[in-house]
Amino acid sequence: MINMDNKLKLESPWAEVKELIKEVVPALTDEDLEYEVGKEHELLQRIADKTNRSVEHVKAWVESISANSGKAS
Repeated sequence: MINMDNKLKLESPWAEVKELIKEVVPALTDEDLEYEVGKEHELLQRIADKTNRSVEHVKAWVESISANSGKAS
């Protein structure tokens, strides 16, 4: 069963996380990375589509960047 809980658990401010993501994946635009509370799945899906990754992978990656602020990879 796929876990559809796409609520992001961020430990850093989204603006900071977003800038780190853009450093790693310059093709992502501000529009791609627009974050609205309650619409995490849409955000994760946009990133997944642009990076050819699964939503689950993207969620784990974004949370990792947030937890290790300044160390996006």
